[in-house]
Amino acid sequence: MTARPKPNALIWLLLSAAIIGLDQWSKAWVLSSLPDLDPTGRCVRIPVIPGFWDWCRTYNTGAAFSFLSDAGGWQRWLFTALALGISGLMAWWLSRTARADWRSALPYALVVGGAIGNVIDRQIHGHVVDFVLWYVGEHIWPAFNIADAAIVVGAVGIALFGLFDGKARQKAG
Repeated sequence: MTARPKPNALIWLLLSAAIIGLDQWSKAWVLSSLPDLDPTGRCVRIPVIPGFWDWCRTYNTGAAFSFLSDAGGWQRWLFTALALGISGLMAWWLSRTARADWRSALPYALVVGGAIGNVIDRQIHGHVVDFVLWYVGEHIWPAFNIADAAIVVGAVGIALFGLFDGKARQKAG
């Protein structure tokens, strides 16, 4: 086992806190400013960039792409536990990452911030508030929020930087 680097990357949790703050602020704005679902249960779309991007207040009781959204309520606790567990793992990895290793620290911090942002929604509202809707013609991407974007960017960063770092280590070894 390797010793903890001094200084470690736990300071990157400040980025996580900023993501959580921005995410919760944006969702408060959505809840106070965007219309709720119409009588048929669909979101009321407000164009930002016509033909590509609308604001659309909607709720997700499931996970990505509404996975398990109709499961009856137990999924709230499952997704909360998963998010807290993954966030704890990422924080532990940050404690074992050198502060200057931004290729590792940045994606971990993004995932933590996004995961905790959505946990707050699940615990306060019983669902996650989504509001960004991207589309081209009839092809619509599922609505998402800032926390979701941080999780995706962080996960892609972990995969890409891990792949490139692994290849660099292979060449060096």
